[in-house]
Amino acid sequence: MKLSFEQLKSMVVFTHVVDQGSFSAAAKQLELSRTVVSYHIKKLETNLGVTLINRSTRSLSLTDAGIEFYSSCRLISEQAQFANQKMENYKNEPEGVLKITCPVNMGLQVIVPALNVFKAQFPKIELDLILSDEVINIIQEGIDLAIRGAALPDSGLKARKLSSLPTCLCASPSYLTRCGKPLTPAELEQHNWVMYKLGSPTLELTKGTRSYRIKMSGDITTNNAAARTAFVEGGHGLGRIPVYDAMPKIKEGTLQTLLDDYELADIEVYGVYPPGATDSKKVRLLLDFLIQYFDSAHPRSSMLLG
Repeated sequence: MKLSFEQLKSMVVFTHVVDQGSFSAAAKQLELSRTVVSYHIKKLETNLGVTLINRSTRSLSLTDAGIEFYSSCRLISEQAQFANQKMENYKNEPEGVLKITCPVNMGLQVIVPALNVFKAQFPKIELDLILSDEVINIIQEGIDLAIRGAALPDSGLKARKLSSLPTCLCASPSYLTRCGKPLTPAELEQHNWVMYKLGSPTLELTKGTRSYRIKMSGDITTNNAAARTAFVEGGHGLGRIPVYDAMPKIKEGTLQTLLDDYELADIEVYGVYPPGATDSKKVRLLLDFLIQYFDSAHPRSSMLLG
């Protein structure tokens, strides 16, 4: 069977349909209409003489032939993408779109200022920034780089450590006047906490060679780090807050730190990306830039509370 250029295009469309899990999602990513995507799949099945996808009103599933064909189509699609990315290395000035996602509060306070500097250095690179505290599927959404404050689960994605950001325990003066100031780790469990839904309910503190594990509980829970800080500032409980977020409010007197002679684990910040993404010059540039930016603009020593 002679392979046409049109069939190559249909094979790439088929790969996106499988990766995205629906015709509509594939159409959105490819910037095509759903009708065009459906046409490519039907044309592909007609030319091959086999059914590749079982369609139902709620989901899609691959036939045995579809599973076999997909593995080859994905290789073709990936190799085409890698070839495109490698050509960026021959450009004197990098260009193209970088699609980035990161948590809302870290994004506004740390990443957006960094990207302001990055964009000034590389004006031909277009930035598409998605702020979300939810963990986005970066493969399905076509994300080049996700900034995350946790190590990778076993997902097949790649990660590069960008920085370590210190945290501190905080409460508002009004809360401490009303409920008392905890002086030992054991007393922390007797207090109300503003709970961060995406974090662990267990707090670990160390002092010298001793470590303490505290179970936190509270009547306010949020999935947004800025909202957590606002609730703590409002007097509704204790909170573990990044120093970059807490420092201005400590200076203003709206937050006070607790148990300063104990150490908390840092937030380990990672750049997470799909396999092969670092073949792209602009992705490598951004990763290198963020590491240098964190080190110069947010050196850990300057962020520790004295």
